[in-house]
Amino acid sequence: MAALEGAHTYDARRGAPLAWLYGISRNVIHTHFRGTARERHLMVRISGRRLLDEEDVSAIERRIDADRAARGLACAHAALSEPLRAVLDLVALDGLTAREAAQALGISSATARVRLHRARKALRTAGQAHDATRSALLEAAQ
Repeated sequence: MAALEGAHTYDARRGAPLAWLYGISRNVIHTHFRGTARERHLMVRISGRRLLDEEDVSAIERRIDADRAARGLACAHAALSEPLRAVLDLVALDGLTAREAAQALGISSATARVRLHRARKALRTAGQAHDATRSALLEAAQ
């Protein structure tokens, strides 16, 4: 078919008709094998992998959202003043009570409770701002 379609391009000054036909057949075979090789290469790349379904996509989206929230929380934690962060870390991370944290820091129990309250409030406020920003982005995307 390629020879019939390209018959108008044959030039007798460039060589014998048999050479022209061999050239066409060489190009057709080369194109076929190149396409087959490309297909094989793609099959190797995707072999052993499965396509994602809706549940997988939802799980990935939840994980991305959780990572984003964790980064926001880490930034809000880093923005806390040192006294607030110290009490919060002792209570939330080390599992101490407010009274034990106060003793460890050498401050009164009331001061520790106030700092803990302020730290938690600052983190909640940062989380609410993050949620509001996320909601606005989702609405804009729709």
